[in-house]
Order: sequence, then C-alpha cells, then structure tokens
Amino acid sequence: MSFLTKFKKFFSRTARDESGLLTVEAVLIFPMLVWTVTGAFTFFDGFRQSAANLKAAYTIGDLISRETQTITDTYVDSLYELMLRMVNNGSEMKLRVTLIVFDEVDDRHYVRWSTERGYNQIWTDGNIKNMRESLPPMPNQDTLIIVETANNYVPVFGSGWVSDDYTFRNFVFTRPRFTNEIAADV
Repeated sequence: MSFLTKFKKFFSRTARDESGLLTVEAVLIFPMLVWTVTGAFTFFDGFRQSAANLKAAYTIGDLISRETQTITDTYVDSLYELMLRMVNNGSEMKLRVTLIVFDEVDDRHYVRWSTERGYNQIWTDGNIKNMRESLPPMPNQDTLIIVETANNYVPVFGSGWVSDDYTFRNFVFTRPRFTNEIAADV
C-alpha cells in the first residue's frame, strides 16, 4: 500500500468518526457562555445600583421636604450615612442638598442654603444660573429642594465592555410639604 492510499484511508475513517465532537464544541462554546453570563450579571448589577442610588436620592429629598425643624450639619451627616447604607456598595458617594427660591421679578433663582458631602462646591446665587435649564417652572417666591447624588460604579467583573469609571448621577427636586421655607444652619 502506498503512502497516498494509507493517507486517504485514514482521512476517510477520521472524517466519519464523530467521537470527541462534543468536547470540541464545549471548548469552543464555553468562553462565550462565561462571557455572556458575566456580562449579563454586570449589567443587571449596574441597573440595581442605579435604582438604589435613585431611591436614596428620593428618600433624602422626601425626608427634608417633611422637616419642620432647622436642618443642621448633624442632620445632613445622618442623611449622608443613610444614603451610604441604602446604596451599600462601598464606593465613594457624593451628596449635595440645596434649597432655592424663584423670584419672578428678577426672573432667576436664589439659593436659600446649600450643603454638600463629597462635592467640591455648593450652589450659590452666583452659580445657580448654570442649572436653570434643569429646573422645573416655578411660581413666584416658591421654594424647591434639590438633592444631587453621585456614586462611582465599580463592576464586579471587568468584562471589557463596561467602563470601570462610570458614575451614576441623580438630580432630584422636591417641594417642601408643610411650609414654604425650611430653615437651615449648615
């Protein structure tokens, strides 16, 4: 038997043999399966954290809107601690709370008070105009509580298609419930 005949016989026998095919398919599919599962988990975890951040922002806004006593630094510190516990992800959290009033004669907003935990600056009468487009229409001398939160998202799995430095930012506004003015000593 010639070499060519032996080669043809071996090749035809191997081509018909299906043993081991499942192993080859598993080796090819397994990395895609792992990639899909970790990617789905990462995205669902991101949506979970985003929802937790938003719930914490609304909770803080609602607590302040119901307040009838003076807001103090201790009170804001406790709100910040509450936010940390609600989100519970271990990354850096930022909180800024501001009470503004709209003056129809001047057609602008004025800051009654503002405080922050983690941000670099507070809102003032000088820089509040930068957020005018984000604010809802307000009647004359109406007040509004603005709660801003920011939280860095660190994905559980570094999947490569989710940025490692994504920040969830929330901007929530609420009207005071029992009085038009909420006093603060912050």
